[in-house]
Amino acid sequence: MNESSLVRVTAATAQVTVRYFASARAATGSAEETVTACTVADALAQIRGRHGAWLGKILDASSLLLDGRCVRDEQTMLAPGAILDVLPPFAGG
Repeated sequence: MNESSLVRVTAATAQVTVRYFASARAATGSAEETVTACTVADALAQIRGRHGAWLGKILDASSLLLDGRCVRDEQTMLAPGAILDVLPPFAGG
């Protein structure tokens, strides 16, 4: 394989929508916001920085959906226009 045939993969930032539910919505004061990040971890770091310790505790206990699918690997790359949902634990049956 010569150098001209190598495919280079680079991390690119993507603008994504983060949607908040229940206590996460209360902690942020909004239903959603936009962040620019490469990975789920980058997005979470940004929103932790914006909203402080209360949201941080909620994020630690929350489930995350990326475009409607559960995501556990925070190194998952984000695509432009993706939607990241923060779903805190809900009470009830």
